[in-house]
Order: sequence, then C-alpha cells, then structure tokens
Amino acid sequence: MTFTTTRSAVTLALLGLGLMGAAAHADQKLVPAQSEIVFVSKQMGVPVEGRFKKFDAQIAFDPAKPEASKIAMTVDIASATLGVPETDAELPKAPWFNTAKFPQATFQSTSAKGLGGGKFEIAGKLSIKGNVQDVHFPITLTQSGANTVASGVLPIKRLAFKIGEGEWADTGMVADDVQVKFKFALSGVNKF
Repeated sequence: MTFTTTRSAVTLALLGLGLMGAAAHADQKLVPAQSEIVFVSKQMGVPVEGRFKKFDAQIAFDPAKPEASKIAMTVDIASATLGVPETDAELPKAPWFNTAKFPQATFQSTSAKGLGGGKFEIAGKLSIKGNVQDVHFPITLTQSGANTVASGVLPIKRLAFKIGEGEWADTGMVADDVQVKFKFALSGVNKF
C-alpha cells in the first residue's frame, strides 16, 4: 500500500513534465514509443520508482519564441505501475488516485521562457485527482536524429493533490516529496 502513495506523487510530477514536452506547432507530435514518464518517491527512506504507460500531449513549441508556446498534456492515471501486482491493484482506489472519479491528470502551460543553451522554464496548472496546483519546472531540449527530446524533473508534493489519503497521509511511511522525471521525444520542433 505504501507503494501506491509513491505512484500517486510520481504521477502528478509526470503530468507536469509531459506537458512541458508538448509545445509549439500543429504538426508537432509526441513520439510515445521514445517517451517516458517516471515518478520516484521514498518509502521508509528507500527510493521507489514507478511509471505511467499511457499519456498524450498537444504541442506548439518554438525554441526561438518560447513565450508563444502552448503545451497541454493528459495522463491516463490507471496506467500507473510500480511493477508489483498487489501494489498496482491499490493505486486506482480512492485513497490513492481514485481513477473511477478522476481517470486523467492534466497539465496546461501558462508560460514558457528561454534560459539559454537549450534550457527553458515552463509554468502551468497541474490537475490531479481534482486538485489544481500552479507548477513550474526547467526542461532541456536536445536533438536526437529527426526528433527533439524534452527532458526534465518536476518536483511535487503528493499531499497537495490528496494522493495517499487517510492512513496513507502519514509521511513517515511514504514521503510527501515526489520527483516526476520525463523524457518526451517530439517530432516537428524547429531546430535550435
């Protein structure tokens, strides 16, 4: 059950990261087979890693004019996995993600700014389990063949999104801090 809390926090972070990867022109596309959202939390001080298997993004991102970028992302919360069947069965339940009522997490960008050297800062609204928080995080763009890769880490607090309610709200068992690590392969982004 403690693994479930970790997944919830990671899911939130991953949502934020996924939206970062989805920015600019209508012909820009997320390449799912080369993309990933991973979340890392600590259970009794030990790092535990999970991932979301299903997510999508609508991207309009121009590295030369990041302020005009728009990023929207959705994450299928029921696709969260820690790789342990018993724990994975707990994640969709009400104390954790409550996927029956909240099947998706979303991210919508509100601003993007260039920091130089292929680095950008993205800000926006992250919604998980019906709770909306303002978030901001750095991303780095790199070229990988015909694709552009957007990568970064979005730190979140799982309790701000009510992930791990009731007895699972105790941060002594599962930490409140979750790191959502993302890598999004994007086609159609202008070279920079």
